[in-house]
Amino acid sequence: MQFVLPEQALPARLFLNPEVRMTDDDYFALCMANPDVRFERTAQGDIIIVPPAGAESDNQSADVVIQLGQWAKRDGRGKVFGSSVEFILPTGAALSPDAAWVSNARLSTLTKDQLRKFPPVVPEFVVEVMSPSDRLNPAMEKMLEWLHGGVDLAWLIDGDAKTVYIYRAGQPEPAKQSNLTKLSAEGPLAGFELDLTDIWAGL
Repeated sequence: MQFVLPEQALPARLFLNPEVRMTDDDYFALCMANPDVRFERTAQGDIIIVPPAGAESDNQSADVVIQLGQWAKRDGRGKVFGSSVEFILPTGAALSPDAAWVSNARLSTLTKDQLRKFPPVVPEFVVEVMSPSDRLNPAMEKMLEWLHGGVDLAWLIDGDAKTVYIYRAGQPEPAKQSNLTKLSAEGPLAGFELDLTDIWAGL
């Protein structure tokens, strides 16, 4: 099954027959059959076609991945992932972060075959960077999907507003922080500090 939609129609939501829900393998096959289309799946089984990021927001995401990756190398307790990976959460949602950290303990529970597809594992930490095409309410809904799926800590970065929304497990509302120059993580990511200077500056 292949899809072609004009860019101005994105993001688009596909409502599938709830009585014939795709298995994880079926969903993976759909994504592999459409390599030029970025899909995500909600916990309800709806398929979201996500537009590609612009240059500025992709550069901001890359900055997060680089900083997180450098810290993770020194820390040694987990691995960092970027936007190309998709995680299958216990809720059934299949989501791609802009950056994520997964502990070695959780990764060790997966088989090689699972690691080569969309891994059924919950990251302890995810970061989403808003693109110009993103709207705040849908972006916040995705953050709640991450939390409902079991993520401990999640940051939503709005570069235009120089604002970060901090989501924590067990807390229904995010903490909002604006005009910070650095942001410190907590919990399993204690010790990681994100320098926001270049992210706020943009391109």
